[in-house]
Amino acid sequence: CATIAQFKCSFSVCLYGGLAMSKVAVVRASILVHLIEQIEQTNLSADALLARHGLLKAQIADPYFTVPLSRYVPLFEDAAQLLGMQHLGALLGTRITPRDLGPAGVLFSVSPTILDGLSRLTRHIMAIQSSTTNGLRMIEGNYVWTYQLSAAKLWPRRQDSEFTLSSSCQLIRSSFSRNWRPLEVHFEHEEPRDTKRLEAIFKAPLKFGQSSNRLIIAPADAERVYRSDDTDIVTVLEQHILELESRNTDQSSLSQRVKSLIGIHLGHRRVTIALLAADLGMAA
Repeated sequence: CATIAQFKCSFSVCLYGGLAMSKVAVVRASILVHLIEQIEQTNLSADALLARHGLLKAQIADPYFTVPLSRYVPLFEDAAQLLGMQHLGALLGTRITPRDLGPAGVLFSVSPTILDGLSRLTRHIMAIQSSTTNGLRMIEGNYVWTYQLSAAKLWPRRQDSEFTLSSSCQLIRSSFSRNWRPLEVHFEHEEPRDTKRLEAIFKAPLKFGQSSNRLIIAPADAERVYRSDDTDIVTVLEQHILELESRNTDQSSLSQRVKSLIGIHLGHRRVTIALLAADLGMAA
């Protein structure tokens, strides 16, 4: 295998792999709940910030509502600038709970091992968000969980990357071991000026400017058994997850993709060609 620093995404070598691609890239709106709470602790208006990105607070409260990634990523970056908190994504990740991720998060929390939890998260990533590549692999004797948005044009996206890796660490700590820490954490973005807050959150060596975002995990930690699998609960959760994933499957025609977006916006904001074109990454 190549070294971690030289590692490039290659799904042919996955122990467990997931590639969730949707023409209308979306993410569960419930992920933004903690962001709204953080903004409302200040004198700033969450409603104004959401409106700037074409969203409403009522939409965020709906556990089944999805937000286009083309709005979610800039919103997160905008919020960090507005609050003057460059570590905002990583901080909010420490507040995530399994239920914030829906049935996929709950399935993670009841898994017997960290390895089982991450492999299930990898397999069912589309229930949380689409247009995402992730995978769990064994490289040079350690497990490597990789995460990256597929749309290269969604940049900058530091807040999403740090939020996702921080929330993954939090899920592991809340579901398996409070004192768990990864061997290393890799980020695709360049090193920020101050990394002290990130080091305190991740409790591991950090590397920046990497080809993807990754958690490096010791095999002994990943394979340690914490509980028995409850097959009845797992069956129910996976059935619900499959139903959610079917909503985010790739749409084969432009008309189907447009209908999907209209369903997201209808009843919440005025639907226009310009609005739909922006979410599709097309000219009106």
